[in-house]
Amino acid sequence: MRVAIIGQRDFGKAVLEAFIERGDVVAGVFCAPEKPTESPDPLRLAAQDRGVPVWRLPSLKGEEAREALGSLNADIGVLAYVLQFVPQDFATLPRHGMIQYHPSLLPLYRGPSSINWPIILGDTVTGLTIFRPTDGLDEGPIVLQKQTPIGPDDTVTKVYFERLFPMGVAALLEAADLIVAGKSQEVAQDEARASYEGWCRDPEASINWHHHVSQVYNLIRGCNPAPGAWTVFNGKKLRIFDARKHTAATFAQVKGKVGAVTAIGDASMLVSTQGGQIEVFKVRYEGGKKIPAPLFCSEAGLAVGTILGT
Repeated sequence: MRVAIIGQRDFGKAVLEAFIERGDVVAGVFCAPEKPTESPDPLRLAAQDRGVPVWRLPSLKGEEAREALGSLNADIGVLAYVLQFVPQDFATLPRHGMIQYHPSLLPLYRGPSSINWPIILGDTVTGLTIFRPTDGLDEGPIVLQKQTPIGPDDTVTKVYFERLFPMGVAALLEAADLIVAGKSQEVAQDEARASYEGWCRDPEASINWHHHVSQVYNLIRGCNPAPGAWTVFNGKKLRIFDARKHTAATFAQVKGKVGAVTAIGDASMLVSTQGGQIEVFKVRYEGGKKIPAPLFCSEAGLAVGTILGT
């Protein structure tokens, strides 16, 4: 089949390579223009290396975008990590329209941080959806879905990069085959079950040590590796990455004041929170690099009894 790919970054690159490796023709690629501070887009570089025409348009709404896509004679358009708005007069140009990847089980977790929120909220299952893009954000008919568990210690790195990323590439190939063969059975999303969550950024990633230990731990997992859950030490942000939860079973296991560093060992430090402690292995201080927590304590003068978050 002849495929047009609209996307960016590593996921878009992986989708491009998957279609080419199995013998399909990628007729053209559409990427958002890179900002001066950004690294080169892997999808753009991969397409150019393979001689695939690339359009870097600030918007897909104009006549230039429609003319470019129309010239490709594409059987199907594939949206692989797209942050630009895709209007219907663009999405319907390929012979069989377009499909889009979304890393959640739609209609749950519509929105841009759909990998973070299920982990933060303590869900035990997530997945991906391949759907038809419409003018509503993540609201189009579902072509297929795949599920994957969220383990009690899984982070965004584990759920996305090890599972939802490769599963998503394979699912786009599967969905394209179904649609081009006329075998797809598309289902409207159930609006009664729908939810939308916005970006998970710094304001959402702030740790409140007065929350329950499970809630704090889920926030840390759901923000690892980005944006990085954070607390405050000496007026600067201290981001916490690799961690472990320790639930208190008895009053005797409750250590220190809420937010206090209760112990510093060879590989980690412990921070008290409601209902237990968080064992912290890796941190990054504002302006610095990610380092082991005990090394940071030694370099920054963080001692047992220090209250974080103030």
